[in-house]
Amino acid sequence: MGAALSGLLLALAFPRIDMESLAWFALVPLFLVMERRPYRSGFVAGAVFFGVILYWLNIAMTTYGRMHPIFSFAAYLLLVLYLSLFWGAATWAACRLKNKLDYPLPLTLPVLWTALEFLRSFLFTGFPWATLGYSQQNHLVLIQSADLFGVYGISFLLVLCNATLAGAAAACKNGKKLSSPRRAVACTLVLFLLNWGYGQLCLKNNPEAREDTITVALAQGNIDQSLKWNPAYRTETVDIYEELSLGAAQSKDTDLVIWPESATPFYFQKESLLTEKVRGTARETGAHLLFGSPAVEQVDGRQRYLNSAFLLSPSGENLGRSDKIHLVPFGEYVPLKSLFPFLDKLVAGIGDFSPGTVNPLSMNDHQIGVLVCFEGIFPELARNYVRKGSDLLVNITNDAWFGRSSAPDQHLAMTRFRAIENRIWVARAANTGISAFITPSGRVQGKTAVFEEAVTAARAGLGAGNSLYTRFGDVFPGLFLTISLFWLVRSRKPFGAG
Repeated sequence: MGAALSGLLLALAFPRIDMESLAWFALVPLFLVMERRPYRSGFVAGAVFFGVILYWLNIAMTTYGRMHPIFSFAAYLLLVLYLSLFWGAATWAACRLKNKLDYPLPLTLPVLWTALEFLRSFLFTGFPWATLGYSQQNHLVLIQSADLFGVYGISFLLVLCNATLAGAAAACKNGKKLSSPRRAVACTLVLFLLNWGYGQLCLKNNPEAREDTITVALAQGNIDQSLKWNPAYRTETVDIYEELSLGAAQSKDTDLVIWPESATPFYFQKESLLTEKVRGTARETGAHLLFGSPAVEQVDGRQRYLNSAFLLSPSGENLGRSDKIHLVPFGEYVPLKSLFPFLDKLVAGIGDFSPGTVNPLSMNDHQIGVLVCFEGIFPELARNYVRKGSDLLVNITNDAWFGRSSAPDQHLAMTRFRAIENRIWVARAANTGISAFITPSGRVQGKTAVFEEAVTAARAGLGAGNSLYTRFGDVFPGLFLTISLFWLVRSRKPFGAG
């Protein structure tokens, strides 16, 4: 019961409920009962948490993926159970280290939990959705340290607070006056205050300020997913984005117009009346135009399909193409397709996509790094673009798959951390919302509503600030993963053995 309660309370800390303060004590019930059933407790808590957080997967798979509800629920359940393994592993390992080596839970749990979240971010292509630190997206002061340690630093602090509270509660319940809880409380309080003080200092120094700025307009076409790839609807789709773009250009001195992922549901590379219409939009607005479009290229005599973004100059000239790197399994390609030929993709109409490489697009004297769709949830991709010289990050996405669920809000929450980690502006254009601008401090500006045709514009700064995370990346959770493995190997020795 305590484990399930923790999973539910923690889920309520995430969008759209956004009771983020719950995350600072939500895991206490789990940590109080886990020693009786170390693995099972963590697994149950994880199953409840991910079951609530990822309910929207059934919407994507049944409504838009045309999957039978039974198979959709089975796939959803398998993913939830897989992700729950990481929670179970964290609680089991912490209890083992306590029993075998007498390591206190406030020491081991934060390290193990952070290490396993990091492992989840890249194992089997990675799925870092709902990493614990993302729950704090609205506590701007508390998440500024993401430019030091990434989102994993926030996860560490959250688990530390929960473990310390659980230790103190257990000590009070047992009537014991132990020095260990007092030391844990003191350490936790110091780290929390340091994190809070660092956040105050960062915000006071105005991280949004930039010498070079441009006016950027985001066009949200709100194209229904059922019509998006219908050839009969292509002209109307381009007309919608043309009208939105011209409206933005008339009201503001716009430098860059951004359309979402696959805004042009045809191969822009192939000359046609629609291709010329897109070029004409750039010329009429007098602005650079960045938009999503599928692409195809020949490599060693074989065709490779890519989920791409093109950048046009104000004269309609093609300035470059950036291809999606981290593809969605079963959405853009089928893993192990040769072994499982009966499996199919959720996206119809185009062959399996191939991954691209980090390739910022040049606009005048600046570079634009493009994150396509859920690439915005992978910290290392955004970091790689910034290290390649990107002065602005752009996230183009089609969140129509999520329906009117909490997933668009969760997606935006994770993307906010990419701005803080690299101290860079992020412009996010989504087909059905949420489109918005994210400042280097994580503030959201010009946020649109979901499933509404809209355009939003802002003056965005160019250039990335100094960031420890940009320089060193995920050294912090990587070190924790190494420490965790060392501890577990050491726990195989009898207690007290040298």
